[in-house]
Amino acid sequence: MANDLHSVGGLVPLLGYLRSPHANLRAKAADVVSTIVQNNPKSQQLVMEANGLDPLLANFNSDSSITSRTKALGAISSLIQHNKPGITAFRLANGYAALKDALSSDDVRFQRKALNLIKYLLHENSADCSIVTELGIPRQMVHLASSADSDVREAAMGGLLELAKDKKSGALADEEKLKSVLQSRIEVICEMSQDQLEAAREERQLVDSLWKECYDAPSSLREKGLVVLPGEETFTQPPDVAGKFFEPALRAWSTPKQDGSNISESAGEKKDAPPPLLLGPGSSYGSSASQNNGA
Repeated sequence: MANDLHSVGGLVPLLGYLRSPHANLRAKAADVVSTIVQNNPKSQQLVMEANGLDPLLANFNSDSSITSRTKALGAISSLIQHNKPGITAFRLANGYAALKDALSSDDVRFQRKALNLIKYLLHENSADCSIVTELGIPRQMVHLASSADSDVREAAMGGLLELAKDKKSGALADEEKLKSVLQSRIEVICEMSQDQLEAAREERQLVDSLWKECYDAPSSLREKGLVVLPGEETFTQPPDVAGKFFEPALRAWSTPKQDGSNISESAGEKKDAPPPLLLGPGSSYGSSASQNNGA
């Protein structure tokens, strides 16, 4: 259906709403664009050919509504994912500078989306580490690694881990500040309850991975057995509680029952068929039948 939108002439009007004077329409249009291009190379190409990236970048950079800016960033992320021409166009449009500005926002959702896009871009092309370093983005990411929002912390540490893997860029020159942040997170994690530890599974692994990448040694979390808790190293499927109720009729009929109720007729054991279920006033029907027989 996303590809059909262009065939029926709906894509160009949709992109036109990205320039609407109403912020809610700009945000909604970006939301729809994000939906149609996500994991859809054909729609990504169509949007790029219709110059849809330009209004998205404009809204991401300078829209007066933080909601519209956030939705535009989400649409950009979906548009350039696994899309090399889109990534190139984003770089040429000074997209990293806009991402740096987004990290300075007070909106945690906006920050998180920007961090996730930075992480993706660095993962796709480690050469961008030098661009990120020149802009001073690593310093912002170290600061956000101690954010009160867990998703922002994890996204920041994920991006820092990509930077740490590129030893040549010198992106993490201020390692003492990062070390202080990681030590602080380790202290907090060590004081967590069991439920909190389970909820912070990804953060525990990120802290340990960052420590190992930066300082070439396992973190104290690993020594205390807090990187992988008992039971987390293996994944088991949950029990299938409802599956038997949705089995196809023939499969359910052919499957032997544990109580022996589905024994084949060849064994010489047949069960009497249950009496038919009568619907309606059976007593009156019986009395009228007897009267007719008497007559």
